Amino acid sequence: MKKILLGSLLILSALTVNAQNKKKKDREAIKKMCGCYEVTFNFAETFNNSKDSLYKPSKTKTDKALEWAELITDENNQISIQHLLQVGNPSNPHIVKHWRQDWLYENTDFYMYNGDNNWLFQTKPKSEVKKQWTQKVYQVDDSPRYEGTATWVHVDGKSYWENTTDAPLPRREYTKRSDYNVTERGNRHEITNYGWLHDQDNRKIIRKSGKEDVIVAHEKGYNTYVKVADSKCKAAQDWWKTHTNKWLLVRNKWAEVYGRNAHLSLEQKVDNKPLYKHLFSEKTSNEEQIDNAIESFVKKVN
Repeated sequence: MKKILLGSLLILSALTVNAQNKKKKDREAIKKMCGCYEVTFNFAETFNNSKDSLYKPSKTKTDKALEWAELITDENNQISIQHLLQVGNPSNPHIVKHWRQDWLYENTDFYMYNGDNNWLFQTKPKSEVKKQWTQKVYQVDDSPRYEGTATWVHVDGKSYWENTTDAPLPRREYTKRSDYNVTERGNRHEITNYGWLHDQDNRKIIRKSGKEDVIVAHEKGYNTYVKVADSKCKAAQDWWKTHTNKWLLVRNKWAEVYGRNAHLSLEQKVDNKPLYKHLFSEKTSNEEQIDNAIESFVKKVN
């Protein structure tokens, strides 16, 4: 009996150690996305499913930028990375607050995009998210964008995470197109020998209440992040140090909104301006102004 008990304890101990080692590898992979990168964004529409003979596919888009990814939260079950674009004259660059990605371990609460600036709050059972990481992606104003949960895979010298989830139209599309309202994003984040890769297989979807989704077209995204010396992104690092307190207030307010655990609907514009223009303004700087600006975009549900 003692031998059986001892054997069980040894097996349990080995499983615990393996789980801890796996989580450590996960965290290391996520944090490898931090630093200074030369980024190339590539998007091309691949297959046309539209029945409209006048349909025009989106033009192939290729763009380059220098991007700083700042580690702003590093906890056992949460890692948060803020992205900043550094553009213009290298001697006097312009800094643009870009997207943010939060990674949560065994997260059960989700805001799932459902088209037309609506997110449905969902709770998953713990059994469905065991040993998984949720990636939550936010807009430049820290409003929600998309999120999904999956397991980091470390095999054959590769580390990657992949998930399919619904999202709003990307900026390159919603300023030009209104013939679809949901982007189904197939995301793969892979750590590479040059930095990391964001590989996407997307579908453009028309979603209407009470009707089946209509797939308009397919799209391929292939974004490479090539690691360069952190010193190249010094301007972005300095900008973040100057503005970090303001954006902490913004994240705190959004955390309170998300913490309501209810479906979320946002206005497109208030006073004829999108939210990011309100928050990017120097006139919106203290906690009360920030809270009021964000709250003015949250639609009240009766």
